[in-house]
Amino acid sequence: MNLFDIPSLHDADLQAQVQHKLDRKTKPLGALGRIEQLALRIACIQGRLTPSLEAPQLLVCAADHGLSRQGVSAYPREVSWQMVLNMLAGGAAVSVLARQQGLTLTVADCGVAHVFEPQPGLAICKVAGLEEGTRDATQGPAMTASECAQALENGAALARRLPGKALLLGEMGIGNTSAATLLMQRLTGMPLVDCVGRGTGLDDASLARKTAVLQQALAANSQAREPQHILAALGGLEIATLTGAVLAAAQQRRVILVDGFITTAAVAVAAALAPAVLERCVFAHASAESGHARWLQRLGVQPLLDLGLRLGEGSGAALAWPLLVSAVNLLNEMASFDSAGVSESC
Repeated sequence: MNLFDIPSLHDADLQAQVQHKLDRKTKPLGALGRIEQLALRIACIQGRLTPSLEAPQLLVCAADHGLSRQGVSAYPREVSWQMVLNMLAGGAAVSVLARQQGLTLTVADCGVAHVFEPQPGLAICKVAGLEEGTRDATQGPAMTASECAQALENGAALARRLPGKALLLGEMGIGNTSAATLLMQRLTGMPLVDCVGRGTGLDDASLARKTAVLQQALAANSQAREPQHILAALGGLEIATLTGAVLAAAQQRRVILVDGFITTAAVAVAAALAPAVLERCVFAHASAESGHARWLQRLGVQPLLDLGLRLGEGSGAALAWPLLVSAVNLLNEMASFDSAGVSESC
């Protein structure tokens, strides 16, 4: 199947059946609020009246960025590979949350400037010629079209190898809020000032420098206007790999749980290539990165949580995961008025 061939999930009959099932539970109509909406969404994604969420996979894609050499981050480039090792060793926030929630964590090296020893939980997904990350987008495209296509296919192949009914998205890469900001601006046409944020904690002077650097990158890639060209010119290898994983998971009718600003960038590119992708997505939270809430609004989606998070890694997706489990369990296990012998409202 073509990677971009993703049909709409609209099924009025199934939706009506699931809604009737929810309405007959031992509760007032709609009393579980957005949890009922979440249960309905998951059932429709899977095309089942009794959905399941076994073997959930948390995929963290990591890569370095040529833009990081322009001083757009508060942290040095070396943090990318150091944090990958921290995740694999079990010490990162996402590692703790994955253990707590029973999520299988896979970290993918999509272009980190480091040579990792083979170890459990690590997938090597580098693109030839970009083993240490993308090129500096202020000087031209971060990736060629063929390199971007390879990253997309790497992500699709990785998602197909991972089992389960749900894919949670995470990322790691110093400078990747800059790449996500560039993608947001070019995909939405919004003013750059409405897209750019402080990332890992920039002060005012550093934020001004970041904005100027990003304006330079946009000017250097003004010809990139189609979604895949935009991704190649302005994106990152981890974002492109995640985009491929999202497209493949959407074809498999998996529930896709989106984390924060950078993973939203990957989903937004995927949706620009295949709009029905959004039907498969649940957005975990609205991050503290200033452009994220605006982007979610532009996409027409409502996140589950708003906790002021700005860590990334998939941490917000892991924190939101129990809500999905609760929604499915309530749909599948909660008694109906008929089965419980409970009287209904007058």
